[in-house]
Amino acid sequence: MTNLALPPLPSYTSATGDVPLLGDTIGDNFDRTVARHGERDALVDRAAGRRWTYTELAAEVDALAFGLLRAGIGKGDRVGIWAPNCAEWVFVQYATAKIGAILVNINPAYRSHELQYVLTQAGIRMLVAAPSFKTSDYAAMIDEVRGNCPDLEQVVLLGSPDWDELGASGRAALADDRTRLDAAQRDLSADDPINIQYTSGTTGFPKGATLSHHNILSNGYFVGELCHYTEQDKVCIPVPFYHCFGMVMGNLACTSHGATMVIPGPAFDPTQTLAAVAEERCTSLYGVPTMFI
Repeated sequence: MTNLALPPLPSYTSATGDVPLLGDTIGDNFDRTVARHGERDALVDRAAGRRWTYTELAAEVDALAFGLLRAGIGKGDRVGIWAPNCAEWVFVQYATAKIGAILVNINPAYRSHELQYVLTQAGIRMLVAAPSFKTSDYAAMIDEVRGNCPDLEQVVLLGSPDWDELGASGRAALADDRTRLDAAQRDLSADDPINIQYTSGTTGFPKGATLSHHNILSNGYFVGELCHYTEQDKVCIPVPFYHCFGMVMGNLACTSHGATMVIPGPAFDPTQTLAAVAEERCTSLYGVPTMFI
């Protein structure tokens, strides 16, 4: 009998609609948006008083992506992000996507034992973290568990010299020759894993769900389509980036349509959110029911 065994192939859900899922990588899709809408606002970080056009955001993303490559991070490596909503979260999201590193979202509310579990279970090689947030001393908690996380080789705190060096190293390399970064991006497939998001773990340990470019980019794109987003839209995103609502339905919906991501603050605050909507003239506001009550 003929052996009809075939290698595993991706399975896609068929639908009655006539609009195909996107077959892009996140980096390629982002680059096309930059080429089309380079001078339009891409990102506004209200708490930091900073804003970037798509061209400026691309420069930040490419510099960080090259910096990660120079730091030994590449395709398939796990990079953890442990921080509240901020522009740097967005930089890391798109920089890791450009080089094929798998971004692992870490809940800003985690305590030491939860952090250790995710660092170990996901095999995180580099952790990018805020030094602190609210009453949580992230730096101290990282020091507490680091010795128990054998895969963790590098910790980079936002705002530290190490963080600055990542970007500076990448910018210097880009100015000389961007061939290595372009080659890393060309080596990626839309079916490659690019993100791990953890479940809430209400009745047990959180489970890491591995997601591909194809998965989350199409998700974000079709959310944007349903919301009729264009480059004229400004989306206020007070929901957390570590969750799908923020980084996929928010960020990827925006960048796949040339819309503007507006971060009203590091965490939800009604006054900050309403001020952002009014002053930035946002056309869309995200939230869960309890945020609107």
